[in-house]
Amino acid sequence: MSREFYQSPRSTWLMRLFWKAAGADRYILERTTYGDQVKYLCLGGIIIATGMMAGLAGGYAFYTIFEPRGNAINSFKTAGDIAGTYDAIDIPTMIKAVIFGFIWGLIIFNIDRFIISSTGKGDGTEDITKKEFMGALPRLLMGAIIALTISKPLEIRMFKTEIDIKLHEKQIEQQQAYKAKTDSVFNSELASKDKEIEKIENDIADKKNRHKILEQNYIEEARLITVGPRALAVKAQMESVAAEIKELENNPDFLRVKKEKEAIEKKREDALSQSEKYASGLDGLLERIKISHEISGTVISLFITLLFMAIELTPIFFKLMLIKSPYDYMEENIKELIKAENGIETQYNYYQDKEGRERDKIVQHQVIRLLKEKISLLEAQSQLSDEALHHWKEKKKQDIRKNPELYVNEQQQQNGHEKG
Repeated sequence: MSREFYQSPRSTWLMRLFWKAAGADRYILERTTYGDQVKYLCLGGIIIATGMMAGLAGGYAFYTIFEPRGNAINSFKTAGDIAGTYDAIDIPTMIKAVIFGFIWGLIIFNIDRFIISSTGKGDGTEDITKKEFMGALPRLLMGAIIALTISKPLEIRMFKTEIDIKLHEKQIEQQQAYKAKTDSVFNSELASKDKEIEKIENDIADKKNRHKILEQNYIEEARLITVGPRALAVKAQMESVAAEIKELENNPDFLRVKKEKEAIEKKREDALSQSEKYASGLDGLLERIKISHEISGTVISLFITLLFMAIELTPIFFKLMLIKSPYDYMEENIKELIKAENGIETQYNYYQDKEGRERDKIVQHQVIRLLKEKISLLEAQSQLSDEALHHWKEKKKQDIRKNPELYVNEQQQQNGHEKG
């Protein structure tokens, strides 16, 4: 706006965007001072930045929660490469995380915009009184909660390398503990089956040794003389032992126990093969936050949280500390003009409530005018109805004086219809 003593700077589309984010009135800002324009430009910038950080934090948290589970350190570079690790990105989860982050960022942006635009300007001085602070306390609590939701995902992203290494160690420990527990569960069953198998195998081994000795005796007997009765007797014993060995090896109980042992061993191998999968399940958002606190310590973690709280809560405190400027007076003036145009009168400090606090009285003149008109119309209609009833009554009286029998007959007929 051009004046003889001052010319308001022209606004750019970026300034108007930031003004809208801060809930400021573009019409007023384009007619006020440059200081007011910059003030709401910075305020809107903080709100937009908070929404963007919330979107990044929400998207990263979503990806961390729903990404395919695996080792915390997926793959290492070779010794000749630069030391470090790299992760394979799951594209479907990444797309979902981007969509969720965008929606989450918009939600936080709108909440912040509502908090800032609904926060008053205090008493127009730099001091924050107890009354002002208590009035802003719900908004401060909401801002603190939003700051926490933003800071934690970004915190685990800041310490991702250290968290991955520590988490990988925990996954290995978890895997070893699972394997030990699996072995302890299956070892007792396998030991029972081994005892049964060992007993039969010992019998088989004894008979095989007996068969070997008989075989040697037969060879010696057959070498010394021709195959005679003694050699044939040894051969018969040999064949009997061989039959016993075959019978033991084909014993149904022996074969059943061996199959049961094989089934138990297969279950054990399947359970052990799942150990890496179960250990990978340790890679969750909560576990990463816990490790982040272990690595960074209380002081650094608290400092990061307070940093985001400062970013989130600064606009609220600044609005309470702002000294009234031309924008504020012009905004109040426009509000009063709109109220006056619509017949709304505010009588300030008109009465005191039960707690002794002064309250304003709001007088809705248009409502009062319409109410009075409606009351007058209803009163006039009531008076006209009374007048009409009065004249109708007089006319009826005249008709009865002229012909009373007709009136009586009409009443009798009417009573007869009602009884029928």
